[in-house]
Parts: sequence; C-alpha cells; structure tokens
Amino acid sequence: MTGADVLHLLPLIILAGGTVVGMLGIAVYRSHVLTLVITLGTLILSFVALRFPVLAPDEYITPLIRFDGYAIFFLGLLFLTAIAVAVMSYGYMRGRTVVREELYVLLLIAMLGCSVLVSSTHFASFFLGLEVLSVSLYALTAYLRSQPTDIEAGLKYLIPAATSSSFLLFGMAMVYAHTGTMELSDLAHFAGGAWERSSLLALAGMGMILIGLGFKLALVPFHFWAADVYEGAPAPVTALIATASKGAVFALLFRYFGAMGMQIRDPFFVVFTVVAIGSMFLGNYLALFQSNLKRLLAYSSIAHMGYLLVAFLAGGPLAVTAVTFYLLAYFITTLGAFGVITALSNKDTDFSRIAGYRGLVFRHPLLGVVLAVMMFSLAGIPLTAGFLAKFYVLFAGVRSALWLLVLVLIANSVVGLFYYLRVIITIYQPIQPTQEESRTGHRYSPAPSASILGGILLVVLTVCLIWIGVYPGPVIHWIDTLLSL
Repeated sequence: MTGADVLHLLPLIILAGGTVVGMLGIAVYRSHVLTLVITLGTLILSFVALRFPVLAPDEYITPLIRFDGYAIFFLGLLFLTAIAVAVMSYGYMRGRTVVREELYVLLLIAMLGCSVLVSSTHFASFFLGLEVLSVSLYALTAYLRSQPTDIEAGLKYLIPAATSSSFLLFGMAMVYAHTGTMELSDLAHFAGGAWERSSLLALAGMGMILIGLGFKLALVPFHFWAADVYEGAPAPVTALIATASKGAVFALLFRYFGAMGMQIRDPFFVVFTVVAIGSMFLGNYLALFQSNLKRLLAYSSIAHMGYLLVAFLAGGPLAVTAVTFYLLAYFITTLGAFGVITALSNKDTDFSRIAGYRGLVFRHPLLGVVLAVMMFSLAGIPLTAGFLAKFYVLFAGVRSALWLLVLVLIANSVVGLFYYLRVIITIYQPIQPTQEESRTGHRYSPAPSASILGGILLVVLTVCLIWIGVYPGPVIHWIDTLLSL
C-alpha cells in the first residue's frame, strides 16, 4: 500500500481507531462527557481527513474500495450527520440511569459500516459494510432495554434486516454463478442487458438483490417494519436510521444501478416504477392517519424514498445532482425534526404524540419555530431546501419524459401538505387546559432536555435549511465539483 492509499483511507482509519479508543476509554473510566468528546473528536478528524483524497483523487485504492468525489461527498454528509446525532444523544441520555457510553461506540461502528458501504466496489465490501451497519443498529434500536417498546422495535428491525441480508447474499451468489464476477460496476453493466440474454438465474439473483435493498430502504412492499421501529427506538437512533442508514444504501444503489441506462421497456424499469408509485401513494396515505409524530415521519420517509426513485429512474448528470441535493436537504430536515423530539423527550418516554405539541411555539418558541420550518421543508414549501430538492427531482423526471411518475409525485406532494400542515397548525394552536390543569391551575409543559450544544445544533440546522433554500448556488457548485472528481 502506498502513501497515497493511506491518505485516501485516513478517514476510515481514524474512524476505526476512534472506536477502539472509545471502547478502551470506557473500560478504564466511565464518563459520559469524555466518551462524547472522543466521539466528536473522531468524527471531526475523519471529516477533516476527507480533504486529502480531494487533493489527490484516485478511482480505486483496492479492488474493494473506491474513493472518488461521489464517495467523498457522502462520507462528509454521513460524518456531519453522526456529529449531529452524537450531540442530540448527549442531552437525551444524560438524565437516564442506563449505561450511556456504549451508545457512542455503537454510533461510530455504524458510521464505519456506512463509510464502507458508500465507497464499496465489490460484493464483499458491500455486504461487509451493510452488516456492520445493521448489527450496530440492532443494538442501538433496543438500547433502552427497560422500555418494552425498545425491545419490540429491536426485534422488528432485526428480523426484516436479517431477512434482507439473506436475500442479498443468495442473490449475490446467483449472480456470481452466472457472471463469474463480484464487481459492482460489472454487475450494473450486466443488469442493463440481462433480460436480453434471457438468463433466469441472473434475473432471479438481481431480483433478490433488489428485494434486499428494498427492505433496507423500507420501500413498498417491504416497508412494514419502519413505523414500529421509528416509534420504539430512541429518538436520536431513529434519526440515524432515517438519515445515515437509508442514505448510505441509496447512495450505493444510485451509483451503480442508476447508471444502467434502463429504458422504459426494460423489466427492471417497470419494477422500479411500480415500487416508486406504491411508495409515494402508500407512504403518504398511511401518514394521513397518524397521531404519533415518529410514525408520521416513518411513513413520510417511505414517500420520500419514492420521490428519490423518480430521479433514480430519470438517470443522467442532472439526476445525480438532484439525488445528492435531495438527500442533503432530507438529512438536514429529518435531523431537525428528530432533534426537537429529542429535546422534548424525558427519561421515561419520547415526546412524540402530535396532540402534545399543541401550543409548542408559545411554550418553547425556539423548538416550535424549528419544528415548523422542518415541516415546511418536508412539505416542499418555497424558501426551504425541501422545495428546491423536489424541484430538482421533478425537473429530472420532466427532462426524461417520465410523465406518469411526475404526475404521481405532484399529486402526492399535495397529499403530503395535509399531514405536514396538521402538525404546523397544532404547534400554533392556543393551549387549551385540561380539566386537571384547570382545577390545579398548573399547565403541563415538557421541559426540554436538550443541552446547550443541542440548542445550537437546532439553530444551525434551521439556518442551513433556509440558506440552502434561498441561496443554493454555492451548494450546487460544491456538489458538482465533488461529483466531477
């Protein structure tokens, strides 16, 4: 291995080394603050180390790992997301009696899996990264073992994730048996013409791989685990699942399968179209009837994955920009929404009932405004990053003449307005005291558990969301520059 290879691998080396340091630190001396500092330091150093591959870009370091502008962009986005989740976790965990330090170690391990996933070029690295991510998320989802909902959420994540891994592994074996290759780039080229060669074995293998990815992304009809896991997992962990986990899988899917050059007559195009339409309709329809904000965001995320599939099917350079910008906006918005839930949660339960947010802007103005802005962005209201993200996806669909998908996206965006505006209206509704509160003269108001860092994080996320929505030029230029490396 050359010195240039070490520079390229430096972010992953720092991430792995920081994980080991964190585990050894816990073994010697348990300290919530110290573990947080080690975690944040590791993530910040890993993010800074991404600069070196930019200075010396290289396509392939090993047959398993590829560091180019695409991988660097998503690695940076994942590291920043992990920093936000770690900051949220500190305020969320500090008032609890459970052991807290291991959560940060599991977070670093999950980031290591995500990093390998977005930079993988081979079945081996792909599966290894995915399993490292999944195993850490099993433990994170059920981390608060004293709550039955957490154990239930852990099991409901474990079983579909293990099933999807089985589909992936079996599908990889079938494709390898036919093609004799485990390179993902070769697989993408093969998939573009697999049906023309009429290979039932290869088609079945490709289908099983896509089924496994559908489970990971909670696409219809593999979405059934999402709402229960979102509701039962700790709020910061839910934020991680909704952003980094799904984003890493979609980044890998788009890098290789988005370049297949699928035509409308191709079977895989039809399959992705049906999945996209089903995800948009069912995700938005189920979200309409939710009284729990975490479940609402779970079904909303299914719809957003359907929106992303529109750009995925469009293909071309514009689709690449649309997908990366959409994921950036979605990450910021989702982190902000779950950041508010985290700040309002207490040591016994997460504050996720929508009715409980009535009058939030009067009780906690900062949290109320932040949540309202995040809902506006998810709905695609102008002056937010979410509006421009949907515009880019729509434009990519129009450029490729995917009229059915474009019309379905527009119709479902209108449907999404109803449940997002319902949350916003609840936030701004006057507070009506209950009978008990009227009798005692005391009104219940959840005490925010966010630390000072958590409050700063929410402000930064809100400012970034509006800034990108109003002045997206520098961000688009930065994305295009990285993706051209």
